[in-house]
Amino acid sequence: MKTVLTDAFIKNIKHAGRYTDAATSGLNFNVKSNGGGYWVFRYLFGKKRCDLSLGAYPLISLKEARKRAVTARNELLHGNKPKAYWRAEIAEKASNRPLFGDYAKQCIETKKAEWQNPKHVDQWFNTIEQYANPIIGKKHLDEIDTQDILDILIPIWYSKTETAARLRGRIEWILASATTRNLRTGFNPAAWRGHLETILPKPTRITPVKHHPALPYKEIPSFIDTLHERDGVAALALEFLILNANRSGEVLNGLRSEVTNEGLWVIPAKRMKAKREHRVPLGKRSLEILAMAKYLDPDSKYLFSKNCKPLSNMAMAMLARKIKPSITIHGFRSSFRDWVSEETTHSPEVAEKALAHAVANQVEAAYRRGDLLEHRKRLMKDWQDYCLTGLWGNVVQLEPERKAA
Repeated sequence: MKTVLTDAFIKNIKHAGRYTDAATSGLNFNVKSNGGGYWVFRYLFGKKRCDLSLGAYPLISLKEARKRAVTARNELLHGNKPKAYWRAEIAEKASNRPLFGDYAKQCIETKKAEWQNPKHVDQWFNTIEQYANPIIGKKHLDEIDTQDILDILIPIWYSKTETAARLRGRIEWILASATTRNLRTGFNPAAWRGHLETILPKPTRITPVKHHPALPYKEIPSFIDTLHERDGVAALALEFLILNANRSGEVLNGLRSEVTNEGLWVIPAKRMKAKREHRVPLGKRSLEILAMAKYLDPDSKYLFSKNCKPLSNMAMAMLARKIKPSITIHGFRSSFRDWVSEETTHSPEVAEKALAHAVANQVEAAYRRGDLLEHRKRLMKDWQDYCLTGLWGNVVQLEPERKAA
């Protein structure tokens, strides 16, 4: 049947068959018995009748089908056999649609520069590779939906809650990055607020957050005494970390060039978690420790090293566990904070500055630009005295009263 095809006519076709467009030479609309339709360009090439598929309806509209038919007719007029040129365009578009697995790897490589601890890089790579990629690794970024995210999270949401919660945040960040780069559109299927929180129970309602096991501050002096009985640079580094309430990465990567003649250890912003320079007032014992560490490895640039190489991530942790099983290095910062709160009159603000904690409230942060160095000097001297003797400040240990003979 030959007629001038229109959109209305095509939508209302009731019978299967071939409908030829009178307005476009060679264009046919074929309707199947099940109601599905597709476009065909019919032509002669070398006295042989050929059909070129132009695509299925309604994915390919009447307007687009006519455009493709005209392009094919022009090829014939130049003596060429028509080709489905749009297939190359489709392939090109597909090549510009990264798969989740590939894009996630790229994102992590870009983001890892902000992490001080190499473990964070491994954790991101491992969780994405182990849990996400088997489900969505081979999917294009714009194909990922909420069900995909649930397929990833539900199997581990109750048994590995903390891992699952962190994984969700990592996937959300990767997909948000893809949206920013116009690689996907619409809502983020890994978003928690107003989305997944309506489906999954809160992680904190399943298992409580586990804090780093900390040594009670009252046991710190005896722990330091035990350290003094140990030889080696790891014992020196661990004592230095405790006395200055540092993170392990700050100590392990510390450089001798960062220590001033005035006894200040100036840690550059790039090595701090909050990305701000942090000045640490070093006490007498801390300076003695640095001198001993330098004696053990005189040619090194690091504060604590062996053969000019920094200590491994596990050196202090393994030593601490040998002395007191189950505690963590990070827990010593909690011991310090508990001591400040329960035993001293030093302000919480000074303690937070000593720990180099970032201020979450932006307004408050604007008024707290100083680092309270003089206050921290007094605080850290008291802490060092307590760690080494069990006493601090103006406290004087009295001799037991002797009874009269």
